[in-house]
Amino acid sequence: MTMKEHICYIVGAAPLGDALPHPQPGDYLIAADAGYASLEAAGLEPDFVMGDFDSLGAAPEHPNVETHSVIKDDTDLLLAVRWALAEGWRRFRIYGALGGKRLDQTLASLQTLRFLKEHGADGLLIGDGWNVALLQNGALRFPAAAEGWLSLFTSGDRAEGVTLRGLKYELTGAELTCTFPLGVSNEFLGRSATISVEKGSLFVLWQGGLLPEVLK
Repeated sequence: MTMKEHICYIVGAAPLGDALPHPQPGDYLIAADAGYASLEAAGLEPDFVMGDFDSLGAAPEHPNVETHSVIKDDTDLLLAVRWALAEGWRRFRIYGALGGKRLDQTLASLQTLRFLKEHGADGLLIGDGWNVALLQNGALRFPAAAEGWLSLFTSGDRAEGVTLRGLKYELTGAELTCTFPLGVSNEFLGRSATISVEKGSLFVLWQGGLLPEVLK
């Protein structure tokens, strides 16, 4: 199977606000259930539509639709992720998967980031004002133009060797655990900021539309 170098965009049912996908030539755009309505309202045509369509109400008139039963183990978002992984996509930007009225679906979206990582892929959850990445045994760098809040939470029991630079509150080789929210409510300071973890996984949540660079 050929791994695709472009980006797979997936849009779920949560409100998009001002956060809209901007696929470039070669990218792929999937609507998961009511994500189709959000894309339609934004004037964007998906390449593929899938889900059980309990939120949308009915499968849309589209040349590429895959309908699933409401009685299933996967969320509509995870259905789309599984399909895209099988097609060779390894870079994901996921919209409409944060906020809204369903806290449970937001938590499921966070777990989907972990699912992607464990299947050799990387994803970002991009919401209306907030974004989430999963950092595992690696580092991210934010540009100096980043503003607002940034928080870190472990996606397992603990994360070791956590180092923060260029933020209001810095750490060196710290341990974050799932029982104490040490990483909450940090702030950008108008300079380049880096986050690294030597062992374990961190959910990195930040405000604004700027995306970090993954450091090797």
